[in-house]
Amino acid sequence: MKKDKIQKLNRHKIDDAKEKKRYPMRVKDLPQEEKPREKLMRNGAAALSSEELFAVIIGRGNKKEGVLEISKRIMRELEYSFKKTEMDVQSVKKFFGVSTVPACQIVSVLELGKRLFGDFQDYVFRSSEDVFEYAKNMGMLKKELMKGLYLNTRNKLIRDEVISIGSLNIDYALPREILSPALEYRAAAFILIHNHPSGDPEPSEDDIKFTRKIKEASKILGIPFLDHIIIGKNKYKSLRNIIEE
Repeated sequence: MKKDKIQKLNRHKIDDAKEKKRYPMRVKDLPQEEKPREKLMRNGAAALSSEELFAVIIGRGNKKEGVLEISKRIMRELEYSFKKTEMDVQSVKKFFGVSTVPACQIVSVLELGKRLFGDFQDYVFRSSEDVFEYAKNMGMLKKELMKGLYLNTRNKLIRDEVISIGSLNIDYALPREILSPALEYRAAAFILIHNHPSGDPEPSEDDIKFTRKIKEASKILGIPFLDHIIIGKNKYKSLRNIIEE
């Protein structure tokens, strides 16, 4: 009898483990507007998260992981674990658990990015002008886009995250969507940026109200909110005075 109970308990444990196992996140099952390649064609590269950009490059997943899951894992490991000196195909295959083709794609795109733009960690934001220089191309976008720039203790960029796409209002980008990446990537501070497709960066009443809302939420979590930059065509407006009042 005791042996039967132990066997039954073990079966329950196995069943629970199976229940917790997640299905691969397949791109083909996503709504059309959420598929990375379609988002890229419709809204441009700036509207995609880093994981989505990697998913476009890799193209497909495998039996164990969907392409978005692979991409998210790779981005996380690139930031926290993988040594940038180990950028050969065999090391990438072994570390990330991917086949030869995606490993070649990963090595190639990272090397190309390094040659064209230098090290991601070279971005240091000491002023609103620095932020504008980094993100001024957002002034050319036809849709409103909000991004979070997440920084380390020296104000170096550790994460550039798309928060929302489309018309921005006080309820659109919720505090948790802005502050969650700060917690996930252990940011010491963050900056918000969004564009006005009209080209005029003057803040609306909703922009000011929204900034105050995020200011209060950031205080609760103890993560400094350094600035909210509104980008227009070749000009910008900083709401730092709202944050510091």
